[in-house]
Amino acid sequence: MTRKESGPVVEAYLRQSPLSQLALPSRIAAEHGNTGVTMAERQFRRIVNLRGNPKSEEFTKAVKSVLGADPPLMPNSVNTGKDITLLWLGPDEWWIITDADTAPVADKLREALAGQHAVVTDVGEGYTCIAASGASAADTLAKGCTLDFHDSVFAPGSCAQSDMAKAVVVFHRLEADKPSFEIYVRSSFAEYLWRWIENAAEEYGVAVTQ
Repeated sequence: MTRKESGPVVEAYLRQSPLSQLALPSRIAAEHGNTGVTMAERQFRRIVNLRGNPKSEEFTKAVKSVLGADPPLMPNSVNTGKDITLLWLGPDEWWIITDADTAPVADKLREALAGQHAVVTDVGEGYTCIAASGASAADTLAKGCTLDFHDSVFAPGSCAQSDMAKAVVVFHRLEADKPSFEIYVRSSFAEYLWRWIENAAEEYGVAVTQ
């Protein structure tokens, strides 16, 4: 069933947040004077998975012509383009993330990459994004993940795939002055991971916001 054939009922179902039952904006997990971790859901992020040959000049030119940025070539690096963010996931794999509808982006990429050994797949409906920020955000995430979140290792503008509390996730590190992370997780694991982070952050004080 394609998006155009799905109809309004299926569309409404697909656009429901996997965390909606938690009523996140109204919840405060703990009151501790100082809040070490702030959590929020970044709802309905659009994600396109891109596979291709980064050594091909034809491939990189086609991607840049659509996105306004080259696919990042350094491991765990991030580039930005026309209202999009590109995350490096592997030597020949990237995520394109945007708040806008990805259908035009995906279609334009497929057109630009026609005839090349490349694949463009819209995967956004299967994931949600949990944001965790604050002075104790890195310490909280480190409880469930073997990645080193120190600034000198996982600096702002870095990304990585890993396991966290037995869930497969993609991390994107944002701000420098206030540690801030976006954690992409499959929708089926979203509530589990949210509750795990919330519990792990409780000793530092955790607030839930929009």
